Amino acid sequence: MKPLRQFLRREPVLAVSLVLALISAFIVPPDRQYADYLDLRTLAILFSLMAVMVGFRRQGVFDRMGQALLARTGGTLPVVLVLVGLCFFGSMVMTNDVSLMTFVPFTFVVLGGLSGAEKRRLALPVVCMQTIAANLGSMLTPVGNPQNLYLYGRSDLSLGGFVRLMLPYTLVSLLLLVLWALLLCRGRRERLQPPPMPQQTAPGQPWRIALLSALFLLCLLSVVHVLPWGVSLMAVLAALLLTDRAALRGVDYALLLTFAAFFVFIGNLGRMPAFSAWLQSILEGREVPVAVLASQVTSNVPAALLLSGFTDNTEALIIGTNLGGLGTLIASMASLISYRQATRELPQDKGAYFALFTLSNVIFLAVLMTVWFLIV
Repeated sequence: MKPLRQFLRREPVLAVSLVLALISAFIVPPDRQYADYLDLRTLAILFSLMAVMVGFRRQGVFDRMGQALLARTGGTLPVVLVLVGLCFFGSMVMTNDVSLMTFVPFTFVVLGGLSGAEKRRLALPVVCMQTIAANLGSMLTPVGNPQNLYLYGRSDLSLGGFVRLMLPYTLVSLLLLVLWALLLCRGRRERLQPPPMPQQTAPGQPWRIALLSALFLLCLLSVVHVLPWGVSLMAVLAALLLTDRAALRGVDYALLLTFAAFFVFIGNLGRMPAFSAWLQSILEGREVPVAVLASQVTSNVPAALLLSGFTDNTEALIIGTNLGGLGTLIASMASLISYRQATRELPQDKGAYFALFTLSNVIFLAVLMTVWFLIV
């Protein structure tokens, strides 16, 4: 029972998706149609992107980028803007979870020289806003988060069309983050020294970084349908098997399996006429608010996978599941990354972080839903 409890605590969404897939398989017994459930293109590109990003992290690319930016700042406000900006803009290309895994620990290193009380006063709101920044910055691009990659593949949008769809919400989000930073740093005059490079960061090798950059370009060409996804998949596999097998081991296979389980569950639901008709009737004309609400209890990736099987309004789902990443702690599973890090560094402030996170998310979500209401 202990291994099971550990699995449920570590991968709750995967566990739920597997149970749902299993239950649906009893209602719709496995047959040849199951082979059509899996979106191999999404799974292959997601795997390739994750592997390449792990490779970049192992080369210390993101740590060095943050170090270089912080070396040009000193005051509290510039440092806070850089730390939050790294998550906001970085998530557009490296995904929201990779952004948080890289820059939240980096933040605690940056703030490590402050006194205990001052560190808590600054670290909690900064990490909270980094989380919001990563979830909101990632909504601008198809590669920013998993549900965008999946929904972009199902839509008829061009890359420019996707960016234009999410640009108003991204610009408002950036404005809100800057205003928040100004309020947080009002009256603070202490100077923060840039931290030393983390000891665990491997020395970057130019040829490896160049190879990873080429692989990333191949992945992007597959995302925008210029290159078959099989070509980029084979290139990533071959290159990393020869040069960096540890990058392949670092891929989030639990996320890939979660996608596969939900594909089975959704495929089976689509073959249940009564349920399919009921969900379609709820979704019709309400895709954005339904996606936002569904994300609060399932997180936005499962919400995107589930709802996409019952509506053709993919653009509304893109908006709804991206805005739906705000709200509860599980609305975006990437938020759990920074939550774990914050509570590990400041265990006595677990409740304070949760309260601040929830309040901040509700405010941001209310503003962005107002923007959506005004646009439509």
